[in-house]
Amino acid sequence: MLVLTQRLSTQNINSAEQGVLQTLTLALDAEERTRSRHRFVTVEGKEVNLQLPRGTVLLDGDLLKGENHESVLVKVIAKPEPVITATAHSALELLRAAYHLGNRHVPLEVTTEYLRLSPDSVLQNMLEQLGLHVKEEILPFQPESGAYGSSSHSSHSHSDRGHSHAHNHDR
Repeated sequence: MLVLTQRLSTQNINSAEQGVLQTLTLALDAEERTRSRHRFVTVEGKEVNLQLPRGTVLLDGDLLKGENHESVLVKVIAKPEPVITATAHSALELLRAAYHLGNRHVPLEVTTEYLRLSPDSVLQNMLEQLGLHVKEEILPFQPESGAYGSSSHSSHSHSDRGHSHAHNHDR
């Protein structure tokens, strides 16, 4: 089994080196990319074990390697998954929706053209009531990692910055 312990910067690997390395592909959904210690199977069928520093959030295109396998490089790709994509008639409508979704601490992909989140009928209804157009899709999902670079979308702890954090999380 390949144990992956390092995330590399693509700037550290030139194209000549990439040609010499055996490259594997690890397709992960958004939740899986938050797991720094987990066992997965690559697209090619090779079992890999992530042993990355706690708090690591993998991004589409990241390169991984292990300490004892210098000739193997693993590329992370964002696996398509069910999502809902919300678009608006104006930037203000989109901004208002992002505000309301942010209050609910849901993983959210934010762009100037759309908001994307995991399917949730309550949130979909809220977005539609705010006047947004919502459609169900199957696409790679790239949620924001959080204001403090948090590694897990399920963790709401900001104690490392000395912030108190108490309000209603009801949907």
